[in-house]
Amino acid sequence: MVEVVSLDEDDRRILHAIQLDGRASFARIATVLGLSERAVSRRYHRLRSRLVLRVVGVTRHDPRAQADWLLRITAPPASVDALARALAARNDTSWIASLAGSGELICMLRTTATTREAGDVLEQFRRRANIGTMTAQRLLTPVAGVGGWPGRLQALTLDEQAAIAPAPATLTPERSWTDTPRSDADERLLALLAIDGRMSIARLAAVSGIPESTVRRRIGELIERGVLMFEVEVDPKFYGCNLDVICWLDVRPSALRVVTDAIGSHAEVAFAATTTGASNVLTLLEFTAADELHDYLADRIGGLPGVHHVRSEIISGWIKRAGPILIPRA
Repeated sequence: MVEVVSLDEDDRRILHAIQLDGRASFARIATVLGLSERAVSRRYHRLRSRLVLRVVGVTRHDPRAQADWLLRITAPPASVDALARALAARNDTSWIASLAGSGELICMLRTTATTREAGDVLEQFRRRANIGTMTAQRLLTPVAGVGGWPGRLQALTLDEQAAIAPAPATLTPERSWTDTPRSDADERLLALLAIDGRMSIARLAAVSGIPESTVRRRIGELIERGVLMFEVEVDPKFYGCNLDVICWLDVRPSALRVVTDAIGSHAEVAFAATTTGASNVLTLLEFTAADELHDYLADRIGGLPGVHHVRSEIISGWIKRAGPILIPRA
């Protein structure tokens, strides 16, 4: 019999805590939440073994050296699945999904910030066999959803959040990513954490061949400098959200800050960023039903000044989220 997995209040509190600090120990989480360490560990491993959650280490992009793009790709129906798998296998892609009805794919692609090199990579995509058309929008500034979807960050009190959350990263314009060189050892650690962000220090050391003391120190430094962050991948359906929507907003430039400040506080917004292109704000939204999407567009987006045009598409399925695709051994 297949177990039906659901999240109770303590599950949600634990997930909220892990989103605040992806590598917080079970003992620390247990102390703050008033649970036993055994209960926290048991709940975490139960959800992880049933593929409800996954913690992945995400390397935050360096805006001076890298660029993130949203690609919208069309392909013949017979080749869409193969194309999606090929895109998912790449290390420079994330958040790949199919759009309902159109058969189009959306995909996040990371390139270098150099215009010529980025253009070369995008051109390689365009020339790929079986790609019909492709549009690309460069993400400019994230305005919501970095560090977790607000809809699942409501389980802990403010005091509990303060007790779990680590000190904010010290990365500033004066102390940029370019001041944080990464060695080959760092790259090995980041690749392992992208597979399992909670991999133990001992396991990381054994697999990477790096001494445990160095592993512990470098992870702490990368987190403290804002280079490494953690994403908790949980299907929104476990929070009652069965409708994923991507929405493009065409906003008058003079109203851009007002609009982005507003949507940044909306619990329905899983992610949002300003972009280049015909629409200048991209949002990923989560709802329990279609009537909520109607109300959101009519009341919350419709009430914002300077929004000229809105285009929304329903996401029919996810092929890849933040972390790399894990291919089981034969």
